[in-house]
Amino acid sequence: MKGLIQRVSHANVVVAGEEVGAIEQGILLLLGIEKDDGKEQADKLLDKLLKYRIFSDEQERMNLSVSDIEGGVLAISQFTLAAETKKGLRPGFSTAKPPSEAEELYNYFVSSLQQKHQGKVATGEFGADMKVSLCNDGPVTFMLEA
Repeated sequence: MKGLIQRVSHANVVVAGEEVGAIEQGILLLLGIEKDDGKEQADKLLDKLLKYRIFSDEQERMNLSVSDIEGGVLAISQFTLAAETKKGLRPGFSTAKPPSEAEELYNYFVSSLQQKHQGKVATGEFGADMKVSLCNDGPVTFMLEA
């Protein structure tokens, strides 16, 4: 399971012309679910996401987590993160979890996030054509893997 996280001052997602999710300061999470991923990987990534220290403290050091600042999390499913890109000039998706299984695990992840995080949680729409906008603060971007 891969989570591309970006520290944002704000972010939103639009589906079919309608905003379906938005946050202010926090993390935009693009979540890639791979074939062998299960609840164990989801729990591990979620724990890391909530504790990962990418927000500045009083000394301008990255010492605070999204939980510490009670920031928002906008979670977007993005199967392209699970792509095979080592060979050739076209991505392959044999390493991605099939859509119905991936959606179930994505929903588990989001449900767990909503239960464990005190800040705002917003989402996109699984499998939809989404337009994601953000203001990357820093810019600060990291790839988390579980």
